[in-house]
Amino acid sequence: MAPPFVIYPHPALSRKALARPLDEPMIKAGAALLKAAEAVRAYGLAAAHLGLDEPIAVVSFATNPQERDYRLLFNPRIVELAEEVETGTEGSVSLPGIEVPVQRPVRAVIGFQDAEGREQVERFEGFVARVAQHEIEQVEGIFFLRRVSITRRDAALRRFRKNLLSATT
Repeated sequence: MAPPFVIYPHPALSRKALARPLDEPMIKAGAALLKAAEAVRAYGLAAAHLGLDEPIAVVSFATNPQERDYRLLFNPRIVELAEEVETGTEGSVSLPGIEVPVQRPVRAVIGFQDAEGREQVERFEGFVARVAQHEIEQVEGIFFLRRVSITRRDAALRRFRKNLLSATT
């Protein structure tokens, strides 16, 4: 059974989760987030997808998109982005069945705390950089549809509503 993901435009998806010292509620939320990602084999998730206001993301660090190597990122932040960008398809568990092309930098340096509270910095390229940027932006209250044109966003939301209507009839 799939975890109870919130559906766009749920308010949790537009709230910025504020960074704070690692604590027990964050550890528990991280465990729930990791379990949810594993259940649906997501490339990444943010706590907002579970309706939680916690500064946490889980991202698969595996460079092969068919594999998963999940890491919890507490208080994640984007440290540096490449100037070079490319377009790739993105979607969300909070907007099931919808994917749109999104332009993002091809490399990213990400800072975060691990589950022991140690500061970490990782450099990613390609697909993993895309996933990390997508989830960290979600932690910051930026749903991925905000990165596309209004025309593309409106078309995606029309398809989503149509899919919902079809599923209920």
